[in-house]
Amino acid sequence: MKLNELSDNPGAVKERKRVGRGIGSGLGKTGGRGVKGQTSRSGVAIKGFEGGQMPLHRRLPKRGFTNIFAKDFTEVNVGRLQQAVDAGKLDAKADVDAAALKAAGVIRRTKDGVRILGDGELTAKLTLKVAGASRAAVEAVEKASGSVTIIEPVPAKSQSGKSEDASA
Repeated sequence: MKLNELSDNPGAVKERKRVGRGIGSGLGKTGGRGVKGQTSRSGVAIKGFEGGQMPLHRRLPKRGFTNIFAKDFTEVNVGRLQQAVDAGKLDAKADVDAAALKAAGVIRRTKDGVRILGDGELTAKLTLKVAGASRAAVEAVEKASGSVTIIEPVPAKSQSGKSEDASA
């Protein structure tokens, strides 16, 4: 086999349609778009329209809901904490909270708080102050003779700009 003998399978590459190039081509004048109306213009795509048949998104049943009160935690594994301690970015003697993790580059943003998960090994003795922790994570920290304190995340400011507890 030679490089100059390589070719696609027959029918794999379709030839380009040259639209609007005269009546003899069969695609002249309106260019296969029909006559007038919305779809004859450029920039139109009627999403989900199936020619009058009930569209798929309306035939299927609705399921579930979005919990507007759900907390979105930033998740950190205990193995990642150990990496940060080994790299010298995280001080094992000081309290480890969201601000310390952000300063160490372990997390980018806190969202609704930090939740510790139990994947990985932990050997450093850490004092964690976080918004949540899995059972496996608590066991891993306590096995390394550390402690986990669950703190209430600070509520985000309301849209008026005042904090919620300043209503006196």
